[in-house]
Amino acid sequence: MPEHHATPQDYWSTFRPTSDRPSAHRMNWTQYPDHGPSAEFLGHPATALEIGSATCVAGVALARTGVAVTCVDFSSHQMARARDWWAEEPHLTLLEADVIDFLSAAHTRWDCVFSNWGAAFFIDPDILLPLVRTHLTPGGLFAFSAVEPLAPCYGPQILYGNGYRGPRLAVVRWMLSDAQWSESLHRHGFHTIEVQTLPGPEPDLVGTVLGRARA
Repeated sequence: MPEHHATPQDYWSTFRPTSDRPSAHRMNWTQYPDHGPSAEFLGHPATALEIGSATCVAGVALARTGVAVTCVDFSSHQMARARDWWAEEPHLTLLEADVIDFLSAAHTRWDCVFSNWGAAFFIDPDILLPLVRTHLTPGGLFAFSAVEPLAPCYGPQILYGNGYRGPRLAVVRWMLSDAQWSESLHRHGFHTIEVQTLPGPEPDLVGTVLGRARA
């Protein structure tokens, strides 16, 4: 029997392991339901691309406001569930693809590209941001959310995707401060940059990094 090597796809196949369709009544940007901004965080785009969409809940919530949304994720498991749950949703396109490969090959531009705890949290911004910028319409918006990093531990951090007793699987998360995100966005040609950490709904709860910038 050939040896199986753990892959990032294996990790994401175990993400939110439920067969129950989640609620998409609201576009949540933080880890706390109904806390923080909703779809208005993106303004009023006509078209949007979600990168690293996983269950596609955020994309569905946005599509239900009338925006034409494309959701891209490389996990076969996640996209199979998304098709089961959301295939009949109007204004929604579901694509199984690696985000970097997809952006490198695509010729479409969108009014908005967003990462709702998605690709911007797990891909080197020096690789991702230039690709995102080329796929935004003039003045288009890039928006993202991610977990608040614990100071002073900034930068790429390794997560053992299978735990300490499983097969070796490195999952890299990019834990940047607000200032580091702002600098990176500016360096890659974005403007009107807004990055802030939104506190949790109660004192001492982990916050959420929220970012927006224009192409």
